This record gives sequence, C-alpha cells and structure tokens, in this order.
Amino acid sequence: MILMYDCIIIGGGPAGLNAALVLGRARRSVAIIDNNKPRNAVTHSSHGFITRDGVKPSEFRSIAAEELSHYPSINQFQAEVVSIEKTDAGFTIVDSSGQTYEAKKLVLATGVSEVFPEIEDFYSFYGKSLFVCPYCDGWEQRDQPLVIVSESPHVFHYTKTIYNWSKDLIVCTNGHALLSDEQKEKLESKDIKIIEQPVTSFLGTDGQLKKVRFADGTEINRSGGFVMPQKIIPNLQLVENLGCETEESGILKTDDFGRTSIKGLYASGDASYVNPSQLIFAAADGSKIAAGINMDLIEEEF
Repeated sequence: MILMYDCIIIGGGPAGLNAALVLGRARRSVAIIDNNKPRNAVTHSSHGFITRDGVKPSEFRSIAAEELSHYPSINQFQAEVVSIEKTDAGFTIVDSSGQTYEAKKLVLATGVSEVFPEIEDFYSFYGKSLFVCPYCDGWEQRDQPLVIVSESPHVFHYTKTIYNWSKDLIVCTNGHALLSDEQKEKLESKDIKIIEQPVTSFLGTDGQLKKVRFADGTEINRSGGFVMPQKIIPNLQLVENLGCETEESGILKTDDFGRTSIKGLYASGDASYVNPSQLIFAAADGSKIAAGINMDLIEEEF
C-alpha cells in the first residue's frame, strides 16, 4: 500500500517536529519519518529553549510526539528512509521495510554529522564533561578549569567566547600552529595557556574529565572543556541523486523559506543554514519552512 501525503518530513528533530506541528494545524496531511538516531542523544540535557531549559533530548521528543498526536492529519513513523525519487506529482519515498510513501512536498530535516579530532576516549566524555557549544553548555561549565581543543583557524574566536563562562582556560591546538603571535599575546595577557603539541587522550571516570594527556606524556588537570569539530557535514545523502544546488559550505542552497533548487523540496534545521546547533534555532526554522510550504500549496490550489 502506498501512503500519500501533502508533505513528508524526513527527520524528527526540533526542525522536523515543529514543521509538522505548523502543517498539521494548517490541516495538511503530514508524515514524519525518523530513524530515532538523534545527534544530541549523547547529551544529558538541552538548554536555551524557554519552557524547556534543561530538558532531556528523549523527553523533548516524547513531549513533541504526544502533542503532535492530537492532530489527526499528522502521522509519525520510526523508519529508515533508503530512497527518494522525484516524480511529476512530487516525491516517492521508500523506507528500509519496503513501505512506499508519496508526497507533494518533501522536507529534509536530517541535520548534520560532526567529525571530531581522533583523540583516545573522547566519546567517553562527550556530552558529559566535554561539549561543543558554549551557549548550550557554558553555564554548567562556568568557573571551572576547562580545556579547549581545536584544530580550526577559528580557535581564537572560540576561546574568547568560552572565556565569558570561565577564566581558567588552557587552549590546545592538537599539534597545529593556528594562532598568530598577536593572538597568542592577547590570550596570554588573559592568563590563558596555549599548548600546541598533540593531545593523545582524555582521562577520567564515569564521563567526568580529570586530565588531558599529551604526546610527550605530560598531563594537565581539567574538569571539563569544549572540543571543536574538525568538520560539520550536512546529512544530504538521500537527495544527492536529485542534483540539488549546494553552498560552498556543503549545505543546501535555499531561499528564506527553505525552498531548494528542486521544486517541492525544502530543507530545514542544521542542514540548511550555518547557525549554532540549538533547539530553538532549529524549531524556529521548522516553523518558518512549514508556513512557506503551506503558502506554496495554497498558491497551487488556486
């Protein structure tokens, strides 16, 4: 049996969920297809979203699913999409069980994947005492002795930002010379130590960082920190065959309402713009894209 909808949303994060809410309230038939592999599953809690500050990612999704269940035109499926084809009427989507869906409009809200420096035991601490976004987790790390690990030329700005939450910082460039003499002088004037040799491992217990070890065997005591991804890669594999135009950064080229170069295909959330990866940004983007989709459907109907 082929399931048919006005709009299918691939990805059940805040962008996809909020897009579904707005479209459901606009009396559109909507399906959310999500593989239940959220990027923020490693975090204990999410922050910066008013009324939901400190919410566990799983709780956020559970609350959203319950709220969406009140709208009869919204269907939620836990499945892995394996193929997307463009048709004259819209799109045909097939999941790993062989179920086929058809939709006039398609929203890609599949987020991004992060590539981190290869440092032993990083993932034992990621989301517990090592983080990426200071706006998400800086408050919990305030006034602690922190390490900053980055191989990016943006390390100077990153460090200045984190200094807002803690003045006890050590910056590690993991074997790379990334800072100019002027930048080093500025950081050192703030008592920020710089270590350029490679980091070999993070040490601690039960997700709580205690030490950082370097290639020469030396160690420093730190209770937490921030690690910049080497790359952030939009999850666009499903639509590569459609020939969508992309920006230099790799995200899909879209207009203000998420419309891509492929008619009827929209992108929402982290994969469609360069912004801090926060719930509130993604949810707001989902709401805006949904309004654009509804207006496009209205124009087509008239």
